[in-house]
Amino acid sequence: MNKDTCARRDVLKLMAAASTVSAAHAVWPGAAHAAGATAYDPAAKFELTVSEVDLRRNSAGRMLKARIYQPKGPGPFPTVLDLHGGAWNRKDRLAEEPMDRGLAESGLLVIAIDMTVAGEAPYPACVQDANYAVRWLKVNAKTWQGDTAKIGIYASSSGGHVAALLAMRPRDPRYNAIPLAGAANIDATVAYVAMRSPVSNTFARYENAERRKNEGMIKNNKVFFNPWETIHESNPQEILEREEKASTNVPMLIMQGALDDNVLPEVQEKFAKAYKAAGGNIEYRLFENCVHEWVAEPGPQTDKARDVAKAFIARRLKA
Repeated sequence: MNKDTCARRDVLKLMAAASTVSAAHAVWPGAAHAAGATAYDPAAKFELTVSEVDLRRNSAGRMLKARIYQPKGPGPFPTVLDLHGGAWNRKDRLAEEPMDRGLAESGLLVIAIDMTVAGEAPYPACVQDANYAVRWLKVNAKTWQGDTAKIGIYASSSGGHVAALLAMRPRDPRYNAIPLAGAANIDATVAYVAMRSPVSNTFARYENAERRKNEGMIKNNKVFFNPWETIHESNPQEILEREEKASTNVPMLIMQGALDDNVLPEVQEKFAKAYKAAGGNIEYRLFENCVHEWVAEPGPQTDKARDVAKAFIARRLKA
């Protein structure tokens, strides 16, 4: 084999390699990035850098912020979006800080966002915020060493309602209404959803508030579900019962307090059974002697909740 033949062979090899990389980017822009992703170990321990950036300005004129919990290391780290609770009417990106830190310290890039509250705009405004945030992360997570191959969600209470709607209606044009500059072809599909005390049946929760004569909760529902029939239209349980063309492809985890009088355990069990019957993959974990927001206080059951969430995420990342 002469020198010219060797040279031509080397050029052909380089061209083939370049073609392979180009093909990967054509099929999925994050493919090459994901190939070098750090294997997630739930038992790992990382120091964090915490920062904040602007996400978007909502219709009420408030700048929604994103709080970023970034593990210190080369990454890329699996990316998790945190959606806060607050009965759709209150709270912000700081609501789940202890859980966000606990997850991030195990080697996850966790981004907690503000969402529009009902006093600013009713349903589906906060779902639109969350849908936008998923798409925004698919473009920007690499800025903080985040891997975008399998973006997941951790959500709490009413944030769990938002997360379930994102999972079940990933391409709903109502939820996808906020354009993301330069990323028109990116959708809001997610790889998994882990939830603590989610509102999986909006009307059942309202009926429970009426039985308990919880005037604050009754008002929260009426402000958010406006017009009122949206309490049924956006009800994850009823979506399944109506046999809507909803996705059940997203694996879910529900962590539920046994003493929760806000979102009742039997309501969660019913949703888990319905999601599974519709072909979905769902894990339901009941935490004894725990109320609605038990993870807000340090203790063995809070530690257990973090471990359960991390183990679930690890399984979904390996799947």
